Amino acid sequence: MAEWEKLIPRPRSSFLRVKCPKCGNEQVVFDSAANKVNCNVCGAELAEPSGGKAKVKGEIVAVFE
Repeated sequence: MAEWEKLIPRPRSSFLRVKCPKCGNEQVVFDSAANKVNCNVCGAELAEPSGGKAKVKGEIVAVFE
């Protein structure tokens, strides 16, 4: 473990690319979202807040750390 890794901890949250279950649109969502996240194309709910990590309703395609 490098010295700088001790001083700067890695974040516990990340961004997710989520595929809409209705229309197939891919959208980037924060995994700790505090508000409901809707699809920009059809309006379907992609993620809902749950106090910590959001409940993702669509398929997670990629994770950006």
